[in-house]
Amino acid sequence: MINVKSLLAKPFAGVIHRQIQKDRKTALKDQQDILNQLIKVGKTTLFGKEHHFDQVKDYPSFQKAVPLRDYEQFIPYIDQIKKGTQNVLWKGRPIYFAKTSGTTSGVKYIPITKDSINNHINGARNAILAYMSVTGNTQFAGGKMIFLSGSPELERVGGIPTGRLSGIVNHHIPQYLRGNQLPSFETNCIEEWEEKLDKIVTETLGKDLSLIGGIPPWVQMYFDRIVEITGKPVIEIFPNLQVLVQGGVNFEPYKTKLFDTIGKQIDTIELFPASEGFFAYQDTRTEPGLLLNTNSGIFYEFIPLANVHDEAPIRISLADVQLGEQYAMVINSNAGLWGYHLGDTIKFVSIDPYRVIVTGRVKHFISAFGEHVIGEEVEQALLEVTKQMGVSVVEFTVAPFIQQGEGKSYHEWFIEFEKKPADMALFSKKLNEVLSAKNVYYEDLIAGSILAPLHINQMQKNAFIDYMRAQGKLGGQNKVPRLSNDRVIADALKQYIAP
Repeated sequence: MINVKSLLAKPFAGVIHRQIQKDRKTALKDQQDILNQLIKVGKTTLFGKEHHFDQVKDYPSFQKAVPLRDYEQFIPYIDQIKKGTQNVLWKGRPIYFAKTSGTTSGVKYIPITKDSINNHINGARNAILAYMSVTGNTQFAGGKMIFLSGSPELERVGGIPTGRLSGIVNHHIPQYLRGNQLPSFETNCIEEWEEKLDKIVTETLGKDLSLIGGIPPWVQMYFDRIVEITGKPVIEIFPNLQVLVQGGVNFEPYKTKLFDTIGKQIDTIELFPASEGFFAYQDTRTEPGLLLNTNSGIFYEFIPLANVHDEAPIRISLADVQLGEQYAMVINSNAGLWGYHLGDTIKFVSIDPYRVIVTGRVKHFISAFGEHVIGEEVEQALLEVTKQMGVSVVEFTVAPFIQQGEGKSYHEWFIEFEKKPADMALFSKKLNEVLSAKNVYYEDLIAGSILAPLHINQMQKNAFIDYMRAQGKLGGQNKVPRLSNDRVIADALKQYIAP
């Protein structure tokens, strides 16, 4: 029997995919048009008047007018919006605040406007439709779909509906997909992750699940619970499961275990979403990287990673990016974010079209000794060595250990293994060698006997889940940082080291 939704999806996917292909060719013009439109609307706002947008004529004058800011420097404007002031960062008032975790600022309230909401909604839609168009697979559109997301229950902050981005987007799922969506609205509203997980499992067992979306570690928890209850691989419970939509973390460290738990390899669609915007998505099955979302209300700027800590760092537009260069990403958007320093680092793997990979966070690095090791390097090093030695990893993080007494300092790794190395000493040695090959500063520090080779702590089963639970950060969009330049996470993890 032909499913009507699957049948109707084909022509719609074709239309959207042709538009995506068109946008790929006009990316630089679209970026210039977006900048012009942002400046035009920005002139009418408090921010635009304070920053003399009436004198901004082009990108160089825009750069001079708009300094780089992180969230903390936006707080005075956000506070004015909360008090009811109109036209602060964008025309009118935001229709939502996306509530997300900050660092020094605590909770962050990111504005979502009437103009910017489509960026969040259409990004994931376009990724799925592009997949349908290039693969011809629309069959899954007729099955049930699980999206592991935050609660759609919204509070009001300054009169503005406020909640997790995934919960906000839940309110905008098209009506024709509502019948396919799992879990129920009531279950999605449960705040406590493990209680919510149990309810999701109860609701989904026996359903014809065809697609699942979420951050990989939380998808893994859901699958583990299914296996625990049924004693069977996931694919035996959901024989029509075909697609995993994922993002938020590098998928590679999770891939082997996820597919092992499912019982087969299924197609994946990768996204690059954030509360501040939907930036990129996988548009091809054959090329690396994610297509930058260049025609969706966001004007991008990029800071070469080598200059990111300068007092006045270099900022370039998309027209001047180079292949293989590490950049920190800056956005200007129709949500009213101006010169907003995201903190994410990316690298272009293609410039025709513009495709990126996410390499980490500006704040997630180790340079306690001048080595400046970044997330991409540790993830790739671990992946290479685990493949060589037939090892699989559940989760890991790395921090510096600074020796106060005798002996040398080193990088301390905390790894929860799914399948342990037969020879841990050889595994550590190889990992140290591969990391040295990827980072010349680290190699020099080891060769100069300033640093000792890395040290690995084997973690007990569910160590990172137990740690996240203790921090009140289990589930949702939370994830363990791969790298820290301090000992806060490392010291908290000590109690979960395997005996």
